[in-house]
Amino acid sequence: MNRIGIDIGGTQLRVAAYDEKGNELFKQAMPNDHSLGPAENLQRLVDCIESWGIDYEGIGIGAPGPLDFANGRILTPPNLPGWENFEIVSFFWNATKHKAYLNNDANVAGLAEALRGAGWGHTSVFYFTVSTGVGGAYIYRGEIVGGANSCAAEVFNMVVNEFEDVRPTMNKGSLEDQASGTAIGRLASKKLGRTVDAAEVFALYEQGDEAARQVIDHAADTLAKAVHDVCCVVDPDVFVFGGSVALHNPWFIDLVHEKAKKLVLNPTTLRFELARCGGDAGLVGASLLVK
Repeated sequence: MNRIGIDIGGTQLRVAAYDEKGNELFKQAMPNDHSLGPAENLQRLVDCIESWGIDYEGIGIGAPGPLDFANGRILTPPNLPGWENFEIVSFFWNATKHKAYLNNDANVAGLAEALRGAGWGHTSVFYFTVSTGVGGAYIYRGEIVGGANSCAAEVFNMVVNEFEDVRPTMNKGSLEDQASGTAIGRLASKKLGRTVDAAEVFALYEQGDEAARQVIDHAADTLAKAVHDVCCVVDPDVFVFGGSVALHNPWFIDLVHEKAKKLVLNPTTLRFELARCGGDAGLVGASLLVK
């Protein structure tokens, strides 16, 4: 039976239909219009699904957190103003009379990689997305491990050291404020005395710039410590790295791998892979929530 996947973003809403073998049937993207409420925005997706005229089993939704998985609610996402406490699962049931399933965007991307991408064939897959922020997902035997309060694998605020140069809302030594693309740009800008973004920092690194080297090396150290900490808890078969920072700079992930092998108990079994599902990982993974 066909499945629907929906990817909710701060700037864009996307929807796609897949058949039982995972083949894409239809796909549509549209701006997230912040002048509209969530119900009005999402009704446009419902109209799109109905226009395709297909039978389908259910709807999977990937959305930015924090979320209440158990009650199908979006809680207080910073990039979705006006969506606070919106009961998105109930909305889709009322609008389509089909069951809907909600999970966060990193988890559904990780699910796509575990079942359709770089983690295929492995029992235990841990997914890191390194982009504007840093996110995580843990997939075990084809299922997302969400935890008792939907917080499992939320590595962004994981404490990896005593680093103090972080945002007031984050833990001192948090992973995201040292290893994300945003953090790399911010920390390099302070060292260089001018504003640079992550892409420029990586380019400067490859040119031999010492300040860029220090920032990139520090980011790799913090990610390596996070990998070590994850290994201590769940010891996955494979780590899959996605997100723009990872995919545009694969040598950076190689550097993280080398640093992590010096920390973990079994370095010879520490396996890294780059994500393979591309920009549609969120849609594919969302569709896979449908059972």
